[in-house]
Amino acid sequence: MDANKKAMLRNIRQALVVTLVLLLLCGFVFPVLLSGLSGLLFPHQAGGSLVTADGKAVGAKLVGQEFTEAYFMKGRPSAYHYNTYYTDEQASRFYNDGSEFAGLGSGSNNYAPSNPALTQRVEADIEAFLAENPGVAREDIPADLMTASGSGLDPHISPAAAQVQLPAIAEASGLSPERLAQIVADNTEEKLLGVFGEETVNVLGVNLDIALAMGLISETEK
Repeated sequence: MDANKKAMLRNIRQALVVTLVLLLLCGFVFPVLLSGLSGLLFPHQAGGSLVTADGKAVGAKLVGQEFTEAYFMKGRPSAYHYNTYYTDEQASRFYNDGSEFAGLGSGSNNYAPSNPALTQRVEADIEAFLAENPGVAREDIPADLMTASGSGLDPHISPAAAQVQLPAIAEASGLSPERLAQIVADNTEEKLLGVFGEETVNVLGVNLDIALAMGLISETEK
């Protein structure tokens, strides 16, 4: 066997060994190590940050939901309705607005500001919000309540977006404005390290506390 063939075989062997070693390290050892450490150090987060009501998982802290009851706080618009759907007698799935469920997904419609569909959707959402919150003026609606997030699954709204909903929620739930304000405060997340990002309110957390205060559930764990 000449020197060229020996060099070629040596190079092939080295390439195969490197491929197998990297496959073992990156495809098995590294994921198993990270999964084990995260499960050990951050078991709640590693399990999906699930929240429970009466011992039953009802959602995840970092994934929003669509709420339709008048006594619950509403989140941001979602192109996927937060993947919330209902099933009819024929086992067909539909979003809460009656449109056909397209399957689990995330994202947004990504409309340009010039797209008429965006204007139509925003105008419809504004009219619906004003109908549900008659004491609010059009210009007082916080922008995040009319703008969808990039994922369509954002569980947070701004404190202003939470406060503007409280009068209508108080009337529908029978809870006092002071009690609701405290619930919002309890579910407000501060800036990261006091510097990064903005204050946000977790809508699912608020609604679980509202349900607890109304006696709809007996206990919750977040």
